[in-house]
Amino acid sequence: MDSQNASFNAGQAKGQAQEKASNMMDKASDVAHSAQDSMQQGGQQMKEKAQGAADSIKSALNSKN
Repeated sequence: MDSQNASFNAGQAKGQAQEKASNMMDKASDVAHSAQDSMQQGGQQMKEKAQGAADSIKSALNSKN
């Protein structure tokens, strides 16, 4: 019985460790996706600001002509 008990407990521990590892990987994936989304939003904002600056320069140059 002790051998069966030890095997059962080892299986339980292995299953719990696998579940924890899976949860940690899911959380890491979520963090990576969140960071990627933030970077894309930041890039879009920079693009819009650069376009606004370019439009301002064009307007300023056109008004001098």
